[in-house]
Amino acid sequence: MPNTKGLLKRFLKWRYKNISNKTFVHLMSLFVGLISGLAAVTLKNLTFFIRSSLEKGIVVSENQLYFILPVIGLALVYLYVKYVHKHPLGHAVSSILFSLSKNKGLLALKKIYTPLITAPLTVGFGGSVGLLGPAVESGSALSSNISRLFHIDAKTRSLLIACASAGAIASIFQSPIAAIVFAVEVFSLDFTMLSVLPLLLASISGVLTSYFFLGNEVLFNFSLTEGFELNDTLFYVLLGIGTAFASIYFTKMYFRILKIFEPLKSPKYRLLVGGIAIGIMLYFIPPLYGEGFGFINNLLEGNHIEALGKTPFDAHLDNIWIVILLLFGITVFKAIAMTTTFAAGGAGGVFIPTMVMGSALGNVVAKVINNLGFGFEVSESNFTLIGMAGLIAGVIHAPLTAIFLIAEITGGYELFVPLMITASISYLITKNTLDYTIYTKELVQQGALLTHNKDQTVLTLLQLDDVIETNFKTVMPEMTLGEMLHKSVSKSTRNIFPVLDMDKKMQGIVLLDDIREFMFNTEMYDSTFVKDLMHAPPEYIFYAEDSMKQVMTKFQDSGAWNLPVIKNGKYVGFISKSKLLTAYRRKLINYSS
Repeated sequence: MPNTKGLLKRFLKWRYKNISNKTFVHLMSLFVGLISGLAAVTLKNLTFFIRSSLEKGIVVSENQLYFILPVIGLALVYLYVKYVHKHPLGHAVSSILFSLSKNKGLLALKKIYTPLITAPLTVGFGGSVGLLGPAVESGSALSSNISRLFHIDAKTRSLLIACASAGAIASIFQSPIAAIVFAVEVFSLDFTMLSVLPLLLASISGVLTSYFFLGNEVLFNFSLTEGFELNDTLFYVLLGIGTAFASIYFTKMYFRILKIFEPLKSPKYRLLVGGIAIGIMLYFIPPLYGEGFGFINNLLEGNHIEALGKTPFDAHLDNIWIVILLLFGITVFKAIAMTTTFAAGGAGGVFIPTMVMGSALGNVVAKVINNLGFGFEVSESNFTLIGMAGLIAGVIHAPLTAIFLIAEITGGYELFVPLMITASISYLITKNTLDYTIYTKELVQQGALLTHNKDQTVLTLLQLDDVIETNFKTVMPEMTLGEMLHKSVSKSTRNIFPVLDMDKKMQGIVLLDDIREFMFNTEMYDSTFVKDLMHAPPEYIFYAEDSMKQVMTKFQDSGAWNLPVIKNGKYVGFISKSKLLTAYRRKLINYSS
């Protein structure tokens, strides 16, 4: 019986002979959408099972169980990470974006199953995060490893990873168009038929998977009853401004809380402090438990009492302003609870908490308008939906995803105009205030972020290792001119000679032009030393610190044709402008084809 490698080799040979590359990519897109959909369904079912198993205990304990459940969930995640995963959990979408820009789309095998374990434990036990990020990460890792198995090139592998994200989103929200737009906006794909058709096939496959396993079950049991009223335009503008400020708060609070937890070096202390903090928040604000889809549904149905759940303030809920304050509290504390979950070692996503926060803020704005006593009346359910769009557009910097997702959720496009108003205002204000998102801040700092700017993307995809040249003859400061000529110059084809000390630290350079006028003067061979001839290079390139954009800028500003590369304080080679530009042109041709 032939072994697995033999079968794979035979299949690959058959595939190359009988299936065109374009057809194979389309087939892979369908398959990737299917497995991403399965990952999303698995996550949802596991989380639902854990939460439903704990609900009776929460009710019986009169919410007292909230104080310990997050700690238990985070402890289980900690044990899994320490003894099985053995590597800190990263942010799902950020790690995928980094892999696309700096690791040719290669994702570790354990990223397939780790999110399926850690995310349900985190969310099921009360962690205030979402499941979309883990679903995207699991599907993307599956796609990456299958692509590697079938010897798919890096460019196509990146497209299939984007297809995996589209399949996961389509499966969770049953919104195939929004899934395609998300992949284009977040993964910075070119919007062409070469990318759109595979994304469409993956989205269809993801949606069908969801329908097959979950039937016609939808996340939001909502039917639009009130359309857009022209008189409400100003209120939608105000909602856009409000969601913009909320988006800025959400993003800044995320990084601020992570910084607060930095002094707690031990993961045990982090999970203990974070778990207790989450438990306290859940006791006073139960809707912060888990993802929060039930909360959104209750608001859409106009049932704010059910949405708020059992709280210490139940006796005062007949006062609408107390309700408004509690809903605003959810707007404020959702970001805090979510980030605390991450800081304590939990696993999850940002997208769905953003929707929860937006729904609460939209509902608050509508309730304030309706209860100010000026005779205005707006649809609270519509504002709840459009508030979600405003937060998605601002926090994720994905306005088109926000518009199409909410439009598909409502089952129509009657709210398209207010969606465009609120999402565009929120995005523009947030984008002009913050040039990064929760997904991209670290990548921006590392120069590893893919963008829709093709030139910028090609620079990001270039690897420093591909353009470093090491065939330069080195010299030492104590060497005489004669030694330099016999040992280095006579054996070199280059006109630059790096000067290194005993520890290979760079002291300077000597150019052939520096010694040309007296290199044949034998009287100077023993009396002239390299340290007398050397001088500093125009610039240094620092490995793992300088982005390719910074490297290009250094060449431009210095006017040099060759610059030395320093890694961990030591010389490793030179980069020449000509080789860098040649590599850039080749990458640009490959990326555009």
